[in-house]
Amino acid sequence: MPSADVLLLCPVCSAPLEHQEAKGGRHPRLACPNGHSFDAARQGYFNLLVGKGSPFEPDSAAMVASRFNFLGDGHYRPMAQALAAAVVPNLPAAGAVVLDSGTGTGHYLREILDAAAAAGRQASAIGLDISKFALRRAARLNPETVNLVWDIWQPFPVESNSVDAVTVVFAPRNPAEFARVLRPTGVLVVVTPRSGHLAELAEVTGMLGIEEGKDERLAVAMAGHFEAESTLDVDVALELSRTAAADLAFMGPAGHHLDRDRLAARLEDVPEPLAAQAKFRLFIFRPGTRDAP
Repeated sequence: MPSADVLLLCPVCSAPLEHQEAKGGRHPRLACPNGHSFDAARQGYFNLLVGKGSPFEPDSAAMVASRFNFLGDGHYRPMAQALAAAVVPNLPAAGAVVLDSGTGTGHYLREILDAAAAAGRQASAIGLDISKFALRRAARLNPETVNLVWDIWQPFPVESNSVDAVTVVFAPRNPAEFARVLRPTGVLVVVTPRSGHLAELAEVTGMLGIEEGKDERLAVAMAGHFEAESTLDVDVALELSRTAAADLAFMGPAGHHLDRDRLAARLEDVPEPLAAQAKFRLFIFRPGTRDAP
């Protein structure tokens, strides 16, 4: 278990969670001094949701499988490399902690951890996601990471001022919690799609279009918590098989209302390879200066 587990808080009473090794046929667990405990799932992640859980619909097993296949084939790796390049130079040489909010299958976090190791920086990580299906994949890909089922809209089960970098790739954003857990010297990197992202595939697959004003809404949401430092645009030219195109369409939000078989049928007569342009924007934020009370 990586050192990041000492940064975790009990979701019931907010006391520190301690990792307890497996013994006597029992799975590893996270436990607090007040007797609340959470056993690891067989795949290695922990579910810390308590009470009624989350009202939000998590990605399904089929959506996650499509994402795992698509990202595993490296189609978005140039963006993942750009993300790692934005994060790793901001990490201390030892004891760094990265929090990947909405970690999904863990592919982007894997790129960051590998880049940190190549740069000689010791880093541990926490991955949060609402989908247990995604975390099953993430826990296998990133076994050294503390992978947690969690609702991003709830206060994170993570100590304040304990994280060096927060990353958010195509996931919901909770600026107040990002600001709380980040150290004053930390960095927040948010990745969003730009206008025209995958426009070539949207009509044929039924993918959702990019809403107007996304950048403006992001700036408003971050105001009061963060200061914008810079942005970086990354374009990735894609040449996809019909199967990869179906995976791409089904792995995102559109997967909640698309039927995978019908999607494949819509692509049957489309010539291969299918050309498309992925357009990303990386936003780099720093914790803002808070006014004294």
